[in-house]
Amino acid sequence: IRDGMFQAVAQGGGEHYLSAFAILLSATPFQLSVLSAIPQLLGTWAQLISVKVSHWFPSQASQVYWGIIGQSVSWVPILALPLLWPEHGPWLLIAGVAVYFTCTHFTSPAWNSLITELLDPNERGAYFAKRSRVVAITSLLVLCAAGALLSLFEKLNLLWIGFTIIFLTAGLCRSASALLLRTIAVLPQHDSGSTPTGFLNFLRTGVSHNFRHFVLFSGLMHAAVLVAGPFFVLYLIQDLHLAHWQYGTWLAAGILGQFLTLPGWGQFGDRFGNKALLTFTGLLVAFLPMLYLFSSAWLFLVIVNFFGGVVWAGLGLGLNNYVYDAVQPEDRAKAVAVSSIVNAIGWAIGTVAGSLLITTIPDRLHLGTFTLEPVSNIPFIFFLSGLLRLIVSATLLRTFHEPRQVEQRAHSRLL
Repeated sequence: IRDGMFQAVAQGGGEHYLSAFAILLSATPFQLSVLSAIPQLLGTWAQLISVKVSHWFPSQASQVYWGIIGQSVSWVPILALPLLWPEHGPWLLIAGVAVYFTCTHFTSPAWNSLITELLDPNERGAYFAKRSRVVAITSLLVLCAAGALLSLFEKLNLLWIGFTIIFLTAGLCRSASALLLRTIAVLPQHDSGSTPTGFLNFLRTGVSHNFRHFVLFSGLMHAAVLVAGPFFVLYLIQDLHLAHWQYGTWLAAGILGQFLTLPGWGQFGDRFGNKALLTFTGLLVAFLPMLYLFSSAWLFLVIVNFFGGVVWAGLGLGLNNYVYDAVQPEDRAKAVAVSSIVNAIGWAIGTVAGSLLITTIPDRLHLGTFTLEPVSNIPFIFFLSGLLRLIVSATLLRTFHEPRQVEQRAHSRLL
């Protein structure tokens, strides 16, 4: 959990402001889409490599340690290269972020496998909720501080100094996270015996009906979400001209929503199952981006993102924990990798679709005598993203079931 606190500094003060840094570098909407999609897509292939080379490391903890070191070092080119060659700044930023997320995803299968070996299956929801809550509150505080710092340097016309401070801090804290990991007791690798452990064998014999349909739901949900995802920062900073502290407050509202509700979602998932959690939050998440079409008032948007954090806390927890329950323990690292690759493909498809839509969707809608004219066409893309989420949830949630034995309640009683 202490490792999670330092990781949260890198997220709240680093990852959350990468898109804002891209805007400082005059990134286009297409480059923002690429920034969102390509690093994730490349990074998830690192998970396949991670599983294949896991036997090169003496332990899972050692594999995670070196991946985190790579993340820490990656903050140097992320910051330095775009500032040294600003004419190619957005593309150099994308390259640096791709390296960062490659290292991030390289650690993911080993870390997930390691942590699940330390936990009882019926306690995972509570543990991950507690860890996520610590990460959320730390990220919240750092995010607000970073937003205030950027606003200060923005007034001094030295915004690049603000980004230098928060990105270097993110890298140093990621190094501290790696040092804390060294104190974890080393666990042996899984002894697979005579059972083949390749990906093809896993896909052929180790994947259940539930897991296949869950992965399809998760991948398409990511695609629907990322139709709009890269353009929130563009809408808030460029179209609505919010200050960085206002943008930071908007981000912080979502993290606060996660912080307040993660323990409850964790208990809900442990008691009633992660499928029930996905059903409840998967339907609610569809309506969140639609609300951006009705008002551009800053306070309204902050409130909407707060409830977005509430819903995403449950949905993210369900998507994460369902993978652990749906496969055998020795297959968890491969299942995490397969799920992440499918999600990344959906992520890439969604961002490409969004970048195409932003150049084709009009910025006003005429219905008879009624005209709807937001500040740009981006709220229409948000609404379309919500509609796609609703279609995915309504059609695919019924195709897979809860793999654990949990308390059964009717949906009306769960509500």
